[in-house]
Amino acid sequence: MMKYLQKIGKSLMLPVAVLPAAGILYGIGYWIDPTGWGANSVVAAFFIKAASAIIDQIPILFAIGVSVGMAKDHDGTSALAGLVSFLMITTLLSTGAVAMYRGVDASEVPAAFGKISNAFIGILAGVIGSSCYNRYKDTKLPDWLAFFSGKRCVAIVTAAASIVCAVVLYFIWPIIFGALVAFGKAILGLGPIGAGIYVMLNRALIPLGLHHALNAVFWFDTAGINDLGLFWSGAEGAVKGVTGQYMTGFFPVMMFGLPAGALAMYHTAKDSKKKTAASLLLAGALASFFTGITEPLEFAFMFMAPGLYLVHAVLSGISAIVCAMLPLRIGFNFSAGFVDWFLSFKAPMAVNPWLLIPVGLVFAVIYYVVFRIVIVKFDLKTPGREDDEEEENKIELSNDDFTTMAKIILEGLGGKENIKELDYCATRVRVEVVDYTQVDEKTIKKAGVAGVVRPSKLTVQVVVGPKVQFVHDEIKKMM
Repeated sequence: MMKYLQKIGKSLMLPVAVLPAAGILYGIGYWIDPTGWGANSVVAAFFIKAASAIIDQIPILFAIGVSVGMAKDHDGTSALAGLVSFLMITTLLSTGAVAMYRGVDASEVPAAFGKISNAFIGILAGVIGSSCYNRYKDTKLPDWLAFFSGKRCVAIVTAAASIVCAVVLYFIWPIIFGALVAFGKAILGLGPIGAGIYVMLNRALIPLGLHHALNAVFWFDTAGINDLGLFWSGAEGAVKGVTGQYMTGFFPVMMFGLPAGALAMYHTAKDSKKKTAASLLLAGALASFFTGITEPLEFAFMFMAPGLYLVHAVLSGISAIVCAMLPLRIGFNFSAGFVDWFLSFKAPMAVNPWLLIPVGLVFAVIYYVVFRIVIVKFDLKTPGREDDEEEENKIELSNDDFTTMAKIILEGLGGKENIKELDYCATRVRVEVVDYTQVDEKTIKKAGVAGVVRPSKLTVQVVVGPKVQFVHDEIKKMM
């Protein structure tokens, strides 16, 4: 199960890489027009719309990224399958569609269906798309259906599987969503402890896209709290020193904790991968600090190291408890980043916004120390700590005759009849064989490769180096 989650995590690296750009664009636009969000400035509107083109489509990016990453040969057909699955599920379970099924007005449809387009559904669609691709890409149909044989049938099968998935979600999604709303209402009277439970669950539920259910209870007027609206308006019902308690705890985490956690991930990355990890982590840390957009950082490790993400959720809850107990109240219009903190100084319900600095610095130290200890102790696969050997990226092949190399490797693997599955990663050709006794490591090494690894009885990994794709493609042609 852990390996499967890590594979999903690796698949998410491609779409996650674009998210920091969106966070920076949001920050620029929001800084130019912090109250109108583009209504008062064409320049600000331009930046904000550019950012929303990415952030608003995170579920689709995840559907495509996971589908391609989880496909055995990373073929583009799997991307189409993932997109088909996402469109099927979200269309079938949209508010308008559900209203039509039930013969009621859209206002009577459970709020859960208004939140069906989320990261969880995107990842689920990617898994469905890649699974259908891996299983049916080589399907042979009768002559009268020959046009739909092979990869052309993948999207059709994916559509059918997605319909079944949508039927299941039709019944269970509103139940889960409704249960979370009810739970949120139940902890309203717990004061700081309730704020901590809420923030912890908010972080923990982000991978499932269910955090919106709790946000509706605490930030808006679902249960009469309206923490966000009252904080900025100071209208009737706002209480100085209380209003804002369900937002304040996010600031130490987003502005200080997560960036410090990113630094810990960088320091624990392998030396050969530090530069690669730094580019992702630095961009994510800047987006988190300035704008409060945490997805670039959180999705970079939540699936590859779910235990560390749980630690992050718990620390976030502790931050909320501490902030709710202190004479500190800050709020946000967009998210808990530097821009909103700066604007909070003029908010009617703000209490000692400056106090965030010492509190945030303490949480930065806590995040850094805890993240570093947990990563090293449990050898977690955070960015820059993947399993590939450190030296593999430095390998330079003396012979660039990839056709000859592929021929020798294929011979050493026992021929094409002995290969059950062929794939590659950053530096290795990964093969699952039918008969392990037919594998001749000495023959494989004659191709000039760096080494041969046998992780299991039927698995062979040929260490080629950064040019692995060309060798893999030649072997594939020969098969």
